Amino acid sequence: MGLLTGAAIAAGAGGAVVSAPIVLGAVGFTSAGIAASSYAASWMSAAAIANGGGVAAGSAVAVLQSAGMAGLSGAATAAVGTVGGAVGGLVAALI
Repeated sequence: MGLLTGAAIAAGAGGAVVSAPIVLGAVGFTSAGIAASSYAASWMSAAAIANGGGVAAGSAVAVLQSAGMAGLSGAATAAVGTVGGAVGGLVAALI
């Protein structure tokens, strides 16, 4: 692994971990709950309609709402960092 590849993996992993809470808030998954008139609210509405009036526990909307309110768990942070590092490594390989 070259220096550029290592740097890209580290930047991808770090950038993903730092930006995940920012992105969650930007789309409407906030610490106070789902923001009205946001992308998250639209997604929650669609999920509730699809499930007969409620959002299923463990669904993507429920997991993202939890992450928006409480922050990412250790496992979620590791997963986000891993994906970010993989994307960084892929970008470095393509350059």
